[in-house]
Amino acid sequence: MAKTLRVVVPPHPLIAHWLTVLRHAGTPAALYATGMEELGRWLCYEAMRDWLPHRREAVTTPLQDTEGSVIEASVPLLTIPLMPGGLSLWQGARQVLPNALVCLDGVPEMIEPQAGVVLFCDQISDGNQCLKALDKLAGCGVDDMRRVRMITAVAASPGLKQIGEQIPDLTIHTACIDESLDEKGRVLPGIGDPVQRMQIRTGSAT
Repeated sequence: MAKTLRVVVPPHPLIAHWLTVLRHAGTPAALYATGMEELGRWLCYEAMRDWLPHRREAVTTPLQDTEGSVIEASVPLLTIPLMPGGLSLWQGARQVLPNALVCLDGVPEMIEPQAGVVLFCDQISDGNQCLKALDKLAGCGVDDMRRVRMITAVAASPGLKQIGEQIPDLTIHTACIDESLDEKGRVLPGIGDPVQRMQIRTGSAT
């Protein structure tokens, strides 16, 4: 089977709702930040659906024995928000992945051989920021992109095309695929500049 980029746009009404909130030019900063967190939470939920390793386990209820399913804790999971814009997506996603390790300083120098990696990018425009992070992951030994999930609020077709040409076999979860970029490289129709709209300064964790 040929390797190819997989882009998933979950048909979830809550994802569509929060995307609309982000698109609206009149959305206040606090609500915009909430929208980013909510998208991070719901997109992460969808991204983990068929990806997290799990196992069957016997369990005893108050009434009888049965069998359940638990996440395989022996397989480490690393989350990397691409700063500063990816931070709000991760802040929502951490409700879904409370035990995941988080790296706020970009891609670390070493990653465990079996670790899964989740990248959070506020939006994919030309794809360059994502490609830099993916190249760094490859330099750390993460050469199998099936170990990686990328979560982004909005992805532009030109950026997805560039990523797909250079990094096959990657899966990206996004609320929407927008068709184009303007002359300044901004996603159209897009959600504006998340960092500016949330009034977050580079390096801030608030």
